[in-house]
Amino acid sequence: MSKHIAILGAGPGGYVAAIRAAQLGARVTVVEQQALGGVCLNWGCIPSKALLSVIELGDKLKKAEDLGILLPGPPRYDLARMVARKNKVVASLVKGIATLFNAWKIEVVEGRGVLTDARTIAVTAKDGAQRQVQADAILIATGSSWPQLAQFPVDGKTIITSKQALDLESVPPRMIILGAGVEGCECASLFSGLGTQVTMVELQSAVLPLEDEEVSVLMARELKKRGVDVRTGTTIQEAQMRDGLVVAHLKDGSTVEAEMLLVSIGRGFQSRDIGAERAGIALGRRGEILVDDRMETNVPGVYAIGDVVGKAMLAHVASAQGKVAVENILGHPAKIRYDVIPAGIFTLPEVGRVGLTERQAREQALAAGRDPEQAVTVGRFRYAALGKAQATGDITGLFKVIADAVTGRVLGAHIVGAHAADLIHEAALAMETGATVSQIARMIHAHPTLAEGFGEALEDVEGCAIHQMKKKA
Repeated sequence: MSKHIAILGAGPGGYVAAIRAAQLGARVTVVEQQALGGVCLNWGCIPSKALLSVIELGDKLKKAEDLGILLPGPPRYDLARMVARKNKVVASLVKGIATLFNAWKIEVVEGRGVLTDARTIAVTAKDGAQRQVQADAILIATGSSWPQLAQFPVDGKTIITSKQALDLESVPPRMIILGAGVEGCECASLFSGLGTQVTMVELQSAVLPLEDEEVSVLMARELKKRGVDVRTGTTIQEAQMRDGLVVAHLKDGSTVEAEMLLVSIGRGFQSRDIGAERAGIALGRRGEILVDDRMETNVPGVYAIGDVVGKAMLAHVASAQGKVAVENILGHPAKIRYDVIPAGIFTLPEVGRVGLTERQAREQALAAGRDPEQAVTVGRFRYAALGKAQATGDITGLFKVIADAVTGRVLGAHIVGAHAADLIHEAALAMETGATVSQIARMIHAHPTLAEGFGEALEDVEGCAIHQMKKKA
């Protein structure tokens, strides 16, 4: 008889795990309180990209005359139409998941699920109806939640999160964005493109503070070009409501007024109130569910994946973890590598990255007793030197490769510019397979393409990029 797996949550981790488990012959029940696809599909990754794609097109239209296209005037945006299209995109993808579930005979139980023990989920439907789902193994995929801070009470109108921001149907004249991480910078690109006067406030000394330093510097410059008032090294000490406005008093003594405050300062783990303690599941100090490299918790037969485990809070990581978890449940040993995970940031321009930053690489070398300046080599190549970039007008951007000076292995890669999130996968494949800089550089890249830039950055690691000035000794 096939194993029965119950999955709590149908986000990018839960639904992928469900399909993979069904493919491997398991009987699968998915418990979901809100919508198939979770936050990523319904209120995050896909909605933001659907809206940002319009701004990206508008940016190109602003250059129309220079490109030889005659238009009656500059582009104007209808945010209500943009949101309606976004909703259609989301609905289509949600329907696609439902269709796949039906094809694989995956049962969906709608309602709020709580573990009552290591093999049982109690489900409460919207109408109050109760049901118990018992299974041979349980997979927790409850994800993360938007920030809830007492000093910034979210009302969905004046103080908002990204969830409300992506459903706005009118453009706010002014917006303060608290936090200049991935979400904050994406929202800054979106709303500045729509014409909102955006002020970004970031406690750290740089925007995208977790990215490579050169990426952060370039992104700050591009945001400022878009009219964003970037304020780093400070934060909001107090936010007051006055005449329908948010009045933000900053730590540096300045004051900013706006119609909206978007709070974008991280997410919390959805590990509370799901019965984890009752089932004996151990949590970390941040509230994350602790798992081993097989995605199993301290309770045999109970697994957890996605944002709730606090490893790398990315949709594709959750999907990969979901596959690993159910494969292990069903007797197919599997593990996940966290050192080779590509990621995209859908700002304007895009960012793609994988592996270590330059600072991390040099710090690791120092920790290993090596001279950090001699142990790590770096290659760079700018979009502006690419024929394809010049032809399309996408000249803003940078390719950066970080490599081990002895082994030639790629330690990290960072791309800022058009299609960066797609281009980064060549670097990820190189790292996954252990290919050296020389091996990848010898691969012939088609011309004219943006991918040539990665090839030239690899050549620059060894000081022999063709379309770049000779490195100084």
